[in-house]
Amino acid sequence: MTLVEPVNIGILGARGYVGTRLSKMTVAAGHSIVPFSRGGAAGFRQILADDPLDFSGLDAVVNLSGEPILGLWTKSKKNEILRSRVETTHRVVESLRPGGPRVLINASAIGFYGDTGENEATESSPAGSGFLAEVCQAWEAAAQPAENLGVRTVLLRIGFVTGPGGAMRLIGPLFKLGLGGKLGSGRQWMSCIHVDDVAGMILWALENNAVRGLLNAVNPDPVRNSEFTQILARVLHRPAFLPSPAFALRLALGELSHLMLDSARVRPAKALALGFRHRHPTLEDGFRAEKHSEPFPPDPF
Repeated sequence: MTLVEPVNIGILGARGYVGTRLSKMTVAAGHSIVPFSRGGAAGFRQILADDPLDFSGLDAVVNLSGEPILGLWTKSKKNEILRSRVETTHRVVESLRPGGPRVLINASAIGFYGDTGENEATESSPAGSGFLAEVCQAWEAAAQPAENLGVRTVLLRIGFVTGPGGAMRLIGPLFKLGLGGKLGSGRQWMSCIHVDDVAGMILWALENNAVRGLLNAVNPDPVRNSEFTQILARVLHRPAFLPSPAFALRLALGELSHLMLDSARVRPAKALALGFRHRHPTLEDGFRAEKHSEPFPPDPF
């Protein structure tokens, strides 16, 4: 265990969905957090335009910041998705100093693998193609120089996050109204993870010196989109019989439709091998936990 005593952990994106849950879990584990903000919120260290980030007194940094990917992928939206991740990560690495944080957990996403089809991807699998794969490669490349500074670096490839917020804030109400259904053929794979387990994996990675490099943050077993639909409908006791044809999604959403129609068959091989245990290892476990959770505020970061 690396963090055997209470330590100070800086969190960029502390007001976001995952960051909020991580903050609560970190404090409950006996550590202290220092949140960062682009605004001037009380208790937050500011992220200013050009100045180095103030990592003084911090033992570790978690970087979760980035423009939300939901929304039409116009040219300006795509530029901001890429820029917000890469530039912030560059600034994080450039702000590391000798005697400063000794651990960096930097977010990435399973979009790195592109459309996996029926093939299963693990941390050793190559990059895929497409916009999100390109973003993830640039994002991770911006974080990797931290290792050369002697900072243990973990690149967390996060899957589809379930829980009382995030994308489920949009999906849940549709299913509760009986308007849910499979997307396209429904055969595409989804690699999901409950927000508790994303935050739990970050904290586990911070506390364990053996964890470094790439780490898939997903459930042990991916599901097909049709199974996702059936499980959510069953948990909510609602029908799910209104499918969304692939052509309609492509027409309405353009390039964003890849998020819903591409396969993401990803396993957390490394995390399981190193002993991580999910709180909600199956999709249904996570959905049932959500019914007893309070939703978080929307992500303003």
